Order: sequence, then structure tokens, then C-alpha cells
Amino acid sequence: MSRIQRFVQDSWQELKKVNWPTPQQARNLTVLVLVVSTAVAVFISAFDYVFGLMAKTINAG
Repeated sequence: MSRIQRFVQDSWQELKKVNWPTPQQARNLTVLVLVVSTAVAVFISAFDYVFGLMAKTINAG
């Protein structure tokens, strides 16, 4: 058996062992990732805005 065939066969066997999420679990986890990503973006943006104002204040004075 060639090395490529062996690799594909072994990979397929490993994929059969994977515990795949249900569609509902996948949807819920996707929503969770989007919510957390948005929250982190807002948090970082707020700090960037505040530090930008502080830098302008320091440079103006």
C-alpha cells in the first residue's frame, strides 16, 4: 500500500472517532463566539478612545 493511500485511510479512521457537535450545538457556539468577539472589540475600542483622548490632552497642554 502506498504511503498516500495509508495516510488517507488512517485519516478517515480518525475522523470516524471524532465526536461531532449537533447542529444546535454548532449554532449556539457560533453565536457565543460572535458575542464574545463583539464584546472584546467594544472593550478594546473604548480603551483606544479613552487613551486617544488622554494623548490629545497631554499633547495640547
